Amino acid sequence: MFSKTRVTENRPQQGSAPVENIEPSPAPAAAERTPETAAAAAAPRGRSTPSVLSSDLTVTGNIRTQGDIQIEGNVEGDVRAHQLTVGESATIKGEIVGDDVIVHGRVIGRVRGLKVRLSATARVEGDIIHKTIAIESGAHFEGSVQRQEDPLANGGTKKLAPPNAG
Repeated sequence: MFSKTRVTENRPQQGSAPVENIEPSPAPAAAERTPETAAAAAAPRGRSTPSVLSSDLTVTGNIRTQGDIQIEGNVEGDVRAHQLTVGESATIKGEIVGDDVIVHGRVIGRVRGLKVRLSATARVEGDIIHKTIAIESGAHFEGSVQRQEDPLANGGTKKLAPPNAG
């Protein structure tokens, strides 16, 4: 906020009254900001508003983004995003992959994520491969759960074997 070029001195300039006890104020620094730098300071770096697929939208095909996405509609295909939120009204038939996966709706297919969260309204039919997982009471889950250090690695996920009949 303060810079060396704004150092105030107690010496009066020619033709001006003596100035005493001047303290730098944050107001000039704020006034020097351009709208672009102010907006960048207000928003986290590299993050933007998530894309939203509304509840009346049906997508057939794969969706891939490096940003965040919130799905409220239906998707028949794979979805890959940084943060992926499956809304309560959403149904996804395919694999979903993300750094942070939050499921409130229905997923039929594999879920891969560094951090996977199933809320109480979640309905998941498929395997979950995760680094960390949280499942709220009331969530419905049919499948297997496997912890991996890097669940996002391509080709690193094999079909899970059934338990030994012993």
